[in-house]
Amino acid sequence: MESLFVSTLVVAIAEIGDKTQLLAIILATRFKKPVPIIFGILVATLANHALAATAGYWVADLLNGQWFKWAIALSFIAMAAWALIPDKADDEDGSAVGRYGVFLTTTIAFFLVEMGDKTQIATVALGAKFHSIFWVAAGTTLGMMLANIPAVYLGEAATKIVPLKYVRIGAALIFLALGIWAVVEAASLFR
Repeated sequence: MESLFVSTLVVAIAEIGDKTQLLAIILATRFKKPVPIIFGILVATLANHALAATAGYWVADLLNGQWFKWAIALSFIAMAAWALIPDKADDEDGSAVGRYGVFLTTTIAFFLVEMGDKTQIATVALGAKFHSIFWVAAGTTLGMMLANIPAVYLGEAATKIVPLKYVRIGAALIFLALGIWAVVEAASLFR
């Protein structure tokens, strides 16, 4: 259950102000159909994060060893630095739905935009750390939904509730704490 809780917390905080959350706001203000947008986010996140957690699980199996523990620790510390960098929605213009509809447009857009995103990379690292595909994917998906459902319903107002600067600092501190925790675990293997 620790993996579920940590995964949910890390991604829920890291997602605030992230480009996928900005995409949720853009889609919500453009299409004004929250239910298909929310279901599209859910399906895309389940698929993307299940793949990411699986990748982390496999990488941990293939590269099990002391140096890999250090790599995981350093990846969390790098994520802390990355969390401080603001995301922009410059690439997302909220273009027309076309023939795919709101649900499919959201699903495809979210899946693609999440590729290489900090929450996806965090999911890979969490999958490797906790060696659990199901609980990590469930937790990171829950975290994405906790951050994005309010964004869909509140639109642009969601980004004004708490200044994103402080949210990014909070996310960075969580990633840093996970990195330090992983460093302590890696260092304890030297004994």
